[in-house]
Amino acid sequence: MRLKNKVTVITGSGSGIGKSSALLFAKEGASVVVNDISIEKGEETASEIRAGGGVAVCIPGDVTNPDSVEKLVADSIAQFGRIDVLFNNAGISGVGALHEIHPSDWDRIMNVNVRGVYLPSKYVLPHMMKQRSGSIINMSSCVAEIGLARRASYAASKGAVLALTKSMQVDYASFNIRINALLPGTILTPFVENYLKTSYADNEAAIESLKKRQLSEQLGLPEDVAAAALFLASDDSKFMMGSPVYIDGGVTFGKNA
Repeated sequence: MRLKNKVTVITGSGSGIGKSSALLFAKEGASVVVNDISIEKGEETASEIRAGGGVAVCIPGDVTNPDSVEKLVADSIAQFGRIDVLFNNAGISGVGALHEIHPSDWDRIMNVNVRGVYLPSKYVLPHMMKQRSGSIINMSSCVAEIGLARRASYAASKGAVLALTKSMQVDYASFNIRINALLPGTILTPFVENYLKTSYADNEAAIESLKKRQLSEQLGLPEDVAAAALFLASDDSKFMMGSPVYIDGGVTFGKNA
């Protein structure tokens, strides 16, 4: 029960890493605010938590919309009285070399992946400052640290999140607020599975190719990232501040011969 009596808000928790994190946080004693742009998916996650005996509410909303995010935070405070953990998980992917990317696609990636960290943090931080405690977890990616073909917009957005994490930590350390970043490798989420099916003629060959990028020769699972998020959310990581946490199967710092 590492999150007993803690209130957690997880954006993009209707599926994938966010959903796995919500389920794990609840199992560890947290009250979970499930946020997703899809009401149906968000309600599914919250219902699954409650069916397992946990505490959860679904507050849908768009992390790029200030009014929506302000309502998410206000409703969370009204429901539970405080917010101890904010997991800025919501995000989207983008594919293409720089010259191939349409300006509207570039703006959409930046809007969701960077603004979607800025806005929830902006509205949660005053509450954490008042209570003089809190943990914020920002979803970056290992592509913030490495070059990867045809991922220009995604890499730029996740690099921005990593830089933002470090800057935020300096500003809010004196309030006993910890801000850290997760840097996953390729994780086999429903989004990735659908991308592989629609982008490659041979789905199995595509998966095997992705596995070869990892020293582990395996793709990560949402549960792998959720376990790291739990560590950052809990007091087990109380001496970690502004840190990148790699869950990438060895992509960033290793290379198979």
